[in-house]
Amino acid sequence: MKKSDAIIMALVILLDQALKAYIRSVLPVGESRDAIGSIMSLTHVENTGAAFSILSGNAVLLLAITGVCVVIGLVYMVRHKDAHWTMHTALSLIISGGVSNMIDRALKGSVTDMFDFHFWPVFNIADIAVCVGCGLLIIYVLFEDKDNG
Repeated sequence: MKKSDAIIMALVILLDQALKAYIRSVLPVGESRDAIGSIMSLTHVENTGAAFSILSGNAVLLLAITGVCVVIGLVYMVRHKDAHWTMHTALSLIISGGVSNMIDRALKGSVTDMFDFHFWPVFNIADIAVCVGCGLLIIYVLFEDKDNG
């Protein structure tokens, strides 16, 4: 793992946890405030499931799955320390997003979400990090992974 990987992970976790704490302190669960007119609101949601609320109420299972994925990602990063930056950035984003949501699940049994575009489920910074990381991982596999045929 590189120093830049640790910095990315720390920043994502700190930003996500700070925003979640802020939302919990200013908005009761279920309450919304317009953030960008009618385009986006900040809505306090406590999600007991994963993406799209799948596996709701299964915090222990979700913690276990995420924990295994985080360990696999970290091991892969360490074993491939010379891989292209896209792989390192992708895994740093995925791992940190997973860890930040794990913190919520472990401490509260649910994940705090807040970004509400009214046509998509409410999400948070950790979710954004995981999605951007997955996109970068696809780019890495398709264009940079020298072992990919």
